[in-house]
Amino acid sequence: MIKNDLFLRALEGENVSRPPVWMMRQAGRYLPEFMKIKEQYDFFTRCQTPELASEITIQ
Repeated sequence: MIKNDLFLRALEGENVSRPPVWMMRQAGRYLPEFMKIKEQYDFFTRCQTPELASEITIQ
């Protein structure tokens, strides 16, 4: 059993305590916009702040 299965449970349509965030930045990690956000906020803050996670996603 996966210890942190929040993402998988949300995919199955189950009610979860919070929306899961999956952030993969390999392709855009050198974008100036992303680098600016990365300098200001640590990884977990970027994941746990919906506005930041949304901004990174649309980049």
